[in-house]
Formats: sequence, C-alpha cells, structure tokens
Amino acid sequence: MKYVNLVIDNKSDSTDTLYTYGCREDDVHIGSKVYVPFARGNRLREAYVISISGSAPEGIGSKLKYVEKIDEDVSLTEEMVGTALWLRNRYLCRYIDAIGCFTPVGGKAKRGVRKDPFAQKKGEVSQVKALTAEQEKALSLINTSIDRSAHDRFLIHGVTGSGKTELYIRAADKALSLGKTAIILVPEISLTGQIIDRFMGRFGTEQIAVLHSRLTKGERYDQWQKIRNGSVNIVIGARSAVFAPLTNIGLIVVDEEHETTYKSDHTPKYDTIEVALKRAQDHKGVLLLGSATPSVVTYNRGEEGIYKTIRLTERYNKVTMPQISVVDMREELKRGNKSIISNELYSRMKEQLEAGKQVMLFLNRRGYSTFVSCRECGYVAKCPHCGLSLTYHKKENSAVCHFCGYRQPAPTECPDCGSRYVKYFGTGTEKVEETIGQLFGEYTAERLDMDSAAKKGELERKLKAFRKGEIRILIGTQLIAKGLDFKNVGLAGIISADVGLNIPDFRAPERTFQLITQAAGRAGRGEEKGQVVIQTYNPDHYAVEFAAAQDYEGFYRTEEKLRRYMGYPPFSDLFQMLFMSESEEAAREAAGGWHRRIEAMMREEEKRNLFPPQEAYMSKINDHYRYSMLLKCPKGKRTEYSNMIWRIREEERKRKQKAYTVSIDINPYSFV
Repeated sequence: MKYVNLVIDNKSDSTDTLYTYGCREDDVHIGSKVYVPFARGNRLREAYVISISGSAPEGIGSKLKYVEKIDEDVSLTEEMVGTALWLRNRYLCRYIDAIGCFTPVGGKAKRGVRKDPFAQKKGEVSQVKALTAEQEKALSLINTSIDRSAHDRFLIHGVTGSGKTELYIRAADKALSLGKTAIILVPEISLTGQIIDRFMGRFGTEQIAVLHSRLTKGERYDQWQKIRNGSVNIVIGARSAVFAPLTNIGLIVVDEEHETTYKSDHTPKYDTIEVALKRAQDHKGVLLLGSATPSVVTYNRGEEGIYKTIRLTERYNKVTMPQISVVDMREELKRGNKSIISNELYSRMKEQLEAGKQVMLFLNRRGYSTFVSCRECGYVAKCPHCGLSLTYHKKENSAVCHFCGYRQPAPTECPDCGSRYVKYFGTGTEKVEETIGQLFGEYTAERLDMDSAAKKGELERKLKAFRKGEIRILIGTQLIAKGLDFKNVGLAGIISADVGLNIPDFRAPERTFQLITQAAGRAGRGEEKGQVVIQTYNPDHYAVEFAAAQDYEGFYRTEEKLRRYMGYPPFSDLFQMLFMSESEEAAREAAGGWHRRIEAMMREEEKRNLFPPQEAYMSKINDHYRYSMLLKCPKGKRTEYSNMIWRIREEERKRKQKAYTVSIDINPYSFV
C-alpha cells in the first residue's frame, strides 16, 4: 500500500491544498495523472501525484479514500512537478494552475490519428555559410558549456542581422550530438514559421515538434505526446513551449528575449526567462538569450555576472546599419501637411518602390481610428462592459473594444445629443492601409495585424507572399516589427514612434526604444544599405534620440540611472495586486482590507514601500470593477514579501465565500 499526496484538478482557492489518498497500484509515480473520488458525492476527479509515502500519515483514520485509476497517456516527470511547485511559490498561484502549465490541452483523436500539420513541411534548405570571427568565438564559448554539461547562461547582444539564429541552430546541433534535447522559444507566433523553416531545413521534420496557440487543441495534444514519448529532440514555440515535456534538456534558447510577450498575462503570471533558467539549471543545460535590444533587467544581470554577455557588433553580410531619418511631425503640420505620411517618408517610399525594393510600415495600433467622438457635445463611444473607448473599424463599419471584444455598429449620430457631427479620431493600421492605397495604388499593399491575421493560415500566407515579392508594401503592428528577415526591404517607416510613450508604465521609454530599433532592423538585410524614417511628435525624447543613433549603450546608461533613482526593477521587485468584483464596493473594500493587513506585518521603515489602493487604470473590464495596489519589494527581500502575501492568501482560502477575486502579478509588464 502506498499513500499519495495529490493536487485535485479544481480551479478553486478552497481546494488549493494537497489531499492524501491510498493507492494499491505499483506503477504510480510522482507526476502520475490519476482519478480519485472527491468531495461528498465521490464523483471521480482528475488529480496529479505530488509525493508518495510508504507509511500512513498520522491521523488519517477510516476516512481514507483510494486512487481508482491511473491515466496511461498523460504523466509528468519529477522535474516537471518540482518546477510546478517552484512556480507556485514564485508567482503565488494555485497548485493546479502551476501543474496545468505542463499538462496537454485537448485529448486523443476519437478515430485514428490526426494529421501532423508539419509532416509535409520541407523547411528552408539553405547552404551552411562560414561563420564570422565574432560568431566563431561565440559558438566556441557556448559549445564548451554544452560539452561540459555546465549550467551556463549567455546573453547574445547582437545587432539586427548579425546571425544569432545560425548560432542557435549550431548550438542545438551540438546538444543533439551529445544525446540531449533543445527548446527554441520565439516571442510571437508570426516568427515561428520562419524559425521552423530554418530548423527543419537543417534537422528535418522528424526531430522537431511545435507548440503554440495557433494549433488546434487536438494538434497541440498530439505534439505534446510526440515530445513526451521521446519521438523528437527539438521543440520550437512561443511562450508556453518552455513547459515542453522534454527530458535531458541541454539547451534552451529565448530569442528576442526583451519582448513583453514572454511575461504571461494569465494565471500563473510567470516570466518565461525565469522558468527557462530554472529548467536549464535542473537539467544542467545552457540558457541562451538573444536580442539586439536586451531588456534593462537582462543587461543589468549581464553586468552583475549572472549572464555571460557575448557581443555581435556587425551584420553577417557586412552591410552597414541602415540610414535613419527622424521627421518632426509638428513641423509637417506647420508646413500644411495634415497627412499621416510625411513628405520625406513619401519621397523615400517612391524612390525605393521604383527601384524594385519593398517597404515595411509600422504602427502599433490596429483599427481605423482610435476613438469615436461627437464634436458637438464631446461624447466618446465606450464599451458598456469595460468603460474603454471603442476603436473604429472601417471595413466592418463597427466600433470594437480591444479588451473584451464587444462590438456595435458605428454610430452615425450622437446618442447623447442627437448631433450628426460624429467623427473618428486617431490613426490605426486600417487608416494607414487606406492612405497608402490612395498614394501608391499601383503597388500591392497588405495589412498584417491581429485583425487581418485572425483567420487560420492568413498570417503565414501574407508573410510568404511578401517574401516572394508579391506584396510590395507591408503595413503592420509590432507583429511584424521583430525577428523577420526579408532581403529585399529597402525602407522601414515608423508612422508614429510616440504611440507607446505616454502609457502609465515606467517601461514605456524602453519599449519605445526597442520597437524603433527592431523595426529599423528590418531594412537593409540584403546586399544594400537600407533606409529608415521615424515619424514623431517627440523628436527630443531620449528613447527616440538613442534609437535613431542605434546607441543601445547610451540608452541603457540613461534608463539605468532613472530606474536606480526611482527604485524600479532591476533594483526592486514590484508586486501588483488586482481586486476584482461585480460590486465596486466589494472590490474597494477587499483592496483596503489587504492593505491594512500587509501594513500591519511590515516594519515601520518599510511601510513606504506599500502604496494605497486605488482604482485600476482600467477600472472596469467585462463588467467587473477593478482596484489595484502596488508593493515595492527591495532587492533581496522577495521571499520575505512573498510570505506576507501567502499568509493572507491562506487565511482567505479558508473563507467559504468571497465577493471578490484577487490576481497577483510580480514585476508586471502592464499596469492596466
């Protein structure tokens, strides 16, 4: 007889604890998925084994229940269970939320076997090129660590086009030659196609599995099973692929490590790089982070010696970095140009298109207009569930909430005063597409954002058409601003560099610098020097100036001083607590109650680190009111501060009914 401690698959705070069951099965192990009778009705529930004991726990008595069945198809390894427990403590989430990161979505095909969506993919069979001296030196360092099974962490700080992907491929090849496995992470699904082509071209389709949310649930289940049964050695995917059920992991690559998409916005709100570091450490594997614009936190860790920094200062083909021009849109207005396209951008586009080159235009705001307003009384169309301004989408003539998805017909008259002076303000990618159609109608132009790529396969189709030259002008959001490699792009135009500068987030300058630099890096990746035009109303902002100068070091030094002075990450950890309820009073009272309890646990000199609760920046989403509270944790005290939060959570867990829910995010990438 064995005694097993289980996590019940039930997403409720009240059952967020370990339950002890008896087990007569010999083949149960840590990580087994089992079925057990649970609660008063003894209905069978799924559960996962966390620990096993040969002796009965004290006081178990006659109420002991038994494991009824073991799932033969799904099980986790001890390392995966250990990482899940670490996730729970690190990000203050429920047991089952942490375990759920490692379990497959979907289920077995009811009839036969599903078609593998990547079975017929041939990949990009490219000639293996000689490495540059910088690449050779970098690869030697990385391969030495893989050879020694040393848990080393590298940051490859390489300019755009410096050949980071080739290093990833060769490092993976080294790991595989030693019988190890590799995980390759990219920040956007739009980038998986390109990197899949490169890897499959080098390693073939049989050794590679893919995990990302664009696959159907059934396809993701089949890919998970391929990985778990050891059929593949390389996993490629977006954020969630860090939880791939591989064993003997020799290498984890995080490409474009600076991207905010590596921070989960769903519970558990994990940081992918921290999880990658934990798994690489457990497997004695190498962690490889790559970026032309490393996050301030990562670069700081490199300076502290936590990461070994490798610099690639030249583009692979020796082509110089693009020529960058900054256009002050205030001056354009003074000269009578009210168009969203400056005179300089227009002339540069005309020149490049006539020379047979392609153009990429970036605006990190989708839709046609950013809000709908009455010029008579000032009414602004807002979402009834979230209170946010609705974005006008011209193609479907509707006003859409970009948070909850609510949509309504675009108003033709003001619902408040009846006026017909309803106008659309601001600019989105739809409006840019329309303007470009009017100015350059003889050239094929396409838009690529979350709206236009919603249909399955549309993203890949448009990128493929652009690669072939069938699309001459590609207009998009940040979806196309990073990582993509097109040889014939002569010009990158940034329609508005200011979009992200004014959001209430201390990382706004960093994101602006990164987006401009990454977008600029799409130009001139062939044989000729590219051109970049940056349009802005804030040409003197340090993020714009340093991005235009391609000066990462200058930006980092300026930003680091500001963060140190203000006590922002990497010089602290920020705990954000969001209290949500259908009742505004319940949300407000919950926030106030937590504030009083945390304050009572803190030393007097540290109470300044706890900020009073307030309405969240987005005070209502999906009919739920939201109050926010921020706790600034001094460097080195994360465990102490986490324990304070855990004590309150455990007290609240035992309450039968609560009128609110609380979400805890450590070092959030958004303060909405």
